[in-house]
Amino acid sequence: MTEEVTATGGDVAPDTPWVTIVWNDPVNLMTYVTYVLQTHFGYGRAKAEKLMMDVHLEGRAVVASGSREAMEADTEALHGYGLWATFQKDD
Repeated sequence: MTEEVTATGGDVAPDTPWVTIVWNDPVNLMTYVTYVLQTHFGYGRAKAEKLMMDVHLEGRAVVASGSREAMEADTEALHGYGLWATFQKDD
């Protein structure tokens, strides 16, 4: 006996990963950005500081990746902390 599987809802390929990006802004202190990354994502101090320095020096940093829904939720949470953040499909 064979089982037939029918895909519904469009694309059969796995969901393309999405990313959350934090952008440099003229308002938030570097220590605050580090604090937010540690608090929201649970990153250790070294990882949070490295991401913060990427934001500071390069103007942006990818701080998380995952499903569209998760990245949208992270972006909204970061807005709640007062950070400039966006989410997009990973290239």
